[in-house]
Amino acid sequence: MSKKYIIGIDGGSQSTKVVMYDLEGNVVCEGKGLLQPMHTPDADTAEHPDDDLWASLCFAGHDLMSQFAGNKEDIVGIGLGSIRCCRALLKADGTPAAPLISWQDARVTRPYEHTNPDVAYVTSFSGYLTHRLTGEFKDNIANYFGQWPVDYKSWAWSEDAAVMDKFNIPRHMLFDVQMPGTVLGHITPQAALATHFPAGLPVVCTTSDKPVEALGAGLLDDETAVISLGTYIALMMNGKALPKDPVAYWPIMSSIPQTLLYEGYGIRKGMWTVSWLRDMLGESLIQDARAQDLSPEDLLNKKASCVPPGCNGLMTVLDWLTNPWEPYKRGIMIGFDSSMDYAWIYRSILESVALTLKNNYDNMCNEMNHFAKHVIITGGGSNSDLFMQIFADVFNLPA
Repeated sequence: MSKKYIIGIDGGSQSTKVVMYDLEGNVVCEGKGLLQPMHTPDADTAEHPDDDLWASLCFAGHDLMSQFAGNKEDIVGIGLGSIRCCRALLKADGTPAAPLISWQDARVTRPYEHTNPDVAYVTSFSGYLTHRLTGEFKDNIANYFGQWPVDYKSWAWSEDAAVMDKFNIPRHMLFDVQMPGTVLGHITPQAALATHFPAGLPVVCTTSDKPVEALGAGLLDDETAVISLGTYIALMMNGKALPKDPVAYWPIMSSIPQTLLYEGYGIRKGMWTVSWLRDMLGESLIQDARAQDLSPEDLLNKKASCVPPGCNGLMTVLDWLTNPWEPYKRGIMIGFDSSMDYAWIYRSILESVALTLKNNYDNMCNEMNHFAKHVIITGGGSNSDLFMQIFADVFNLPA
């Protein structure tokens, strides 16, 4: 019997990644399409320019399939996952009526406002990509977190008129929704030409980006917590029943139908802040790294590992993108002296991430009256030995 393969689509804030696996979980090949910088004309607006989400998926798909040397008929399906808390406003034909709205945009923290008569559908990014790939107006219910009329008991759209009025999206403007793990549709000939995925391949819905990451990390028991290091840094633990009026955490739908995760407070623009510092250092950092045959990130880690824990008093408070209910908060760095350089700043950012997550984790666990025994850290930052040691020290756990 020939070997079989599956494809996973991971839509993020800065890129779209597409990975092919064999059925034993081994990576066969992977493709990546970078997203353009967000259109941010003011502090409240963050939009994806042009048709960037689709273009990056097409690029990533072509990149992936150009590396695959096997038989396309041995690919059995595609799992579609995309970033949560975003909005796609579509025309009746499923094309964008306006730029796609990022989770970093203030509008997604409020109920939908129907100001554009061209808008026929309001959906998530996974809903938009489902339509582009399959032609269907369907989506995954578990990617609807935030300002959406979701019934968490039935895993369906609410049938309560008051709830529908609160979120201001009529039912006819919402896609039909279904459970994670079900088939949304099949790759159309047009989508096959654009992405190089085989026509007719089934597209299966997963969840939103963070619960998918939690499942992939093995979050299946009550003794484990997962920290996802992304543009948004998330903190998750296994959930049971819907909690009543929690303060330090909230329930989200997991990748397994009718099961929940509990999510604590994270950090908005968390790992983005690390990239922000790297990019500000610019060509000088790149040249220094090249001279030592290192990547810029590896050079930052090498230099920061020589900085003592606590950074000689340099502290960072990570509020580069504050919560909507705290619009006037700002991020700060305090405690500089003349002996410090960018290595201190870099380590201070890493320490701030770890300390902030530890405080949020403690608040969450104290309210739940339950602490995990293990913490799994995922995302690109988990490749840094220095960062993982900082987390281990802060959480008082072995690395």
